[in-house]
Amino acid sequence: MSGHRGRDLRVIAIGGGTGLSTLLKGLKKYAIGPTSALPDAPRISQLCAVVTVSDDGGSSGRLRKELNMLPPGDVRNCIVALSEDEALLSRLFQHRFEKGLSLEGHSFGNLFLAALTSLTGDFGEAVRLSSEILATRGHIFPATTANIELEALMQDGTRVRGETRITASKERIEELFLVPAEPEPLPQTLQAIASADLITMGPGSLFTSLIPNLLVRGIPQGIRESPAIKVYVCNLMTQVNESLGRTAADHIRALNDHADCQLFDYALINRMPASSDLKAKYALEGASQIVADLEAIEALGVCPVLGDYLFEDIVARHDTDRVAKDLLELAMQAPSHRVSSQASG
Repeated sequence: MSGHRGRDLRVIAIGGGTGLSTLLKGLKKYAIGPTSALPDAPRISQLCAVVTVSDDGGSSGRLRKELNMLPPGDVRNCIVALSEDEALLSRLFQHRFEKGLSLEGHSFGNLFLAALTSLTGDFGEAVRLSSEILATRGHIFPATTANIELEALMQDGTRVRGETRITASKERIEELFLVPAEPEPLPQTLQAIASADLITMGPGSLFTSLIPNLLVRGIPQGIRESPAIKVYVCNLMTQVNESLGRTAADHIRALNDHADCQLFDYALINRMPASSDLKAKYALEGASQIVADLEAIEALGVCPVLGDYLFEDIVARHDTDRVAKDLLELAMQAPSHRVSSQASG
């Protein structure tokens, strides 16, 4: 039976791209470890990240083609986010070689994961070992260890294959598929989902970071049946073909449609307006703040939680500390939900 031992929580964060690693930096501070220093806060006894592995561009794409391995980029970012010595490791793991015909453009972290994959013959095992070597405050699981590609059905009826081509397309995405379809998940992923107290999804690119996780066999069903509190962390801004014109409720609807079930109890939604400078910068790309259509969200059976989650950097980022704090408060406040869903499941 899932439940808190005192105030300890089991948390699993699902996603990809920079959104997932940003969220993990906030959650890590609550994870039990050598430097956890939030005495009166809820503690995370088990922190897991489930990461999309469909990238086919840049250093990750080159390693994927040349070594026939899974793309390491998003996993690398999560390892850095969860590592004890984040400052040094991020400099080392994110270091990109600028010279050398075969090395140029590769990051050290990607090569490190490539070497471990070559040694073990298993990308999932390489991720586990690198997490151990680097003393991460959590477990990182690729959503699948199958070599998958993304395929998108566009609004004009065309199909586009490959994450880089999908992202570069200006057409609106209607539906996403994995090729091959329904790849197998890692058993550890399903176990972590089943025993979680809190499951989060997002922030991240709707079609290339979040939805691919939901097309892996067993993951959406596992989320639905898990007694955990399930929370969607809504994006701050729209993206050209992934979410232009899509409201917060549209994002949730697209996730539910691809999962073929209702996923979330709550949605964390930013209520803080962006500065005029940031709005103008995004407007040049045709992007804007995502509309928080609260009534439509409630009509989907999801309770919106509003907060000042926008942190303005060169781009719009989530205030990772505020997001992590509110996520854990939701998990702590809702024990009755877990008991009732266990009884009915």
